[in-house]
Amino acid sequence: MKKLCALVMILLVMACTPCHGQKDICIVGSGMGGASVAYFLKEYAQAPLQISIFEQSDRVGGRMSLVELEGDTFEAGGSVIHPKNLHSLKFTELLGLNRTTGDDDDSFGIWDGTQFVFQTARAGDSIFSKTFTQIMNTLSIMWRYGLSLWKMQTYTNGMLDNFMQIYKDDRPAFDTVEELLKSVDLYNRTQYTLEELLLEAGLSRLLIDELITVTMRINYGQNVSISGMAGAVSIAGSQGGLWAVVGGNWQLADGLIRHTNASLSLNHKVVSVTAVEEKYELAFEQGTATCDVVVMATPLDESKITFIPSVNLLKRHMQHTYTTFVRGLLNPGYFGATCNTIPDLIGTKEDSKIPFSSISVLKEYNATDKAYKIFSRAPFTDELLDLIFSTHRSTIRIDWPAYPHYSAPERFSPYVLDGKHLYYINTFESAASAIETAAVSAQNVARLVLSHLSAGSLRTPSVKGVSVQDVDDDL
Repeated sequence: MKKLCALVMILLVMACTPCHGQKDICIVGSGMGGASVAYFLKEYAQAPLQISIFEQSDRVGGRMSLVELEGDTFEAGGSVIHPKNLHSLKFTELLGLNRTTGDDDDSFGIWDGTQFVFQTARAGDSIFSKTFTQIMNTLSIMWRYGLSLWKMQTYTNGMLDNFMQIYKDDRPAFDTVEELLKSVDLYNRTQYTLEELLLEAGLSRLLIDELITVTMRINYGQNVSISGMAGAVSIAGSQGGLWAVVGGNWQLADGLIRHTNASLSLNHKVVSVTAVEEKYELAFEQGTATCDVVVMATPLDESKITFIPSVNLLKRHMQHTYTTFVRGLLNPGYFGATCNTIPDLIGTKEDSKIPFSSISVLKEYNATDKAYKIFSRAPFTDELLDLIFSTHRSTIRIDWPAYPHYSAPERFSPYVLDGKHLYYINTFESAASAIETAAVSAQNVARLVLSHLSAGSLRTPSVKGVSVQDVDDDL
């Protein structure tokens, strides 16, 4: 009987004693940053971790989201991924997702508020027509912009070549974004405007004011006063080979969270983060959670989260992009054109009088019925819809605090906000904001977390196939 009682006591002690090797990691945000850091923590950790993700909304994905317009779904947030984004590529393979590429046959025009100053031709359905039109459009672009096109590609490819070095396995964990960027010779591009760097590279004023400005307005809602690195990322986002995940890019975040078996709590809005001795207490509207480590994987610029004590966070403004989805038909009279000559993608020059940054055709049902996506810097009113559209029967409006408002020279909040175990993934967005940059920053934060917890000891496996050889092959 005594032996039985002793055994029961031992079992009770074991049940009530926490595993000293297991740390509780709390991640705030379930977008690409939050999902990626959960993945990398599990990949790199030598000891068991308890990973909990808290999301304020009722879905995962953050700024990767879909919208439904009369039965069809379209990307409402982060829409495209570059062919050299190795993390996104490998995550897609890991999760068994499929990729789709965009239509390079879409016609394109630059609107200055009164006329199209440049416009490509629309191809027919035959292979011959598509090939011939592509050749003629290429010649037309080269005739207008000349050698500056080659200089633009050189500038962008230089950034991409440097960026590719970030993927190498033997890189250390960096305490600051500045150190990370300097290690791949990209920091200088954040300290000057894109306009300054492109003029220094010998690009023509015409190319900068037209094609490059249009690209900045579409991708970041800003102009060539944007910082040089963000500008180069934006230009890369208009290159060929761009792709997306079939069914929505949000599946990357959803799949990574499932893959890591992280605990996910939706509809959990964090109200405060309080340092309590060697731990942190997260307060929600419906309770609290205690963590050894907290990773903020959401922009804090417009957040109402209270930090106790206060943290070292630089003030930064978010650029709001107003995204409007419309089912109907553009008014050709507004553009001084016919229905057949309005481009599939309309970009705009920098002019405060132009009420939109871009209008693109998402799907054509017939000659008088199409789905459109509009980007603008201010809400797109019903009066504007009546003016610019001949018909509009369905409308969905979204206000995205999409990315930082870039202004060189850029400054960065630290990765470690309190000098202990409170981390911030989204500080990297001051360099550039994209699906892939969130994953890159998350990887560095995961390395930081584990190196601080284990005094520098962590596994460094290739990220499910992303190896030094992959990087060298791409370079």
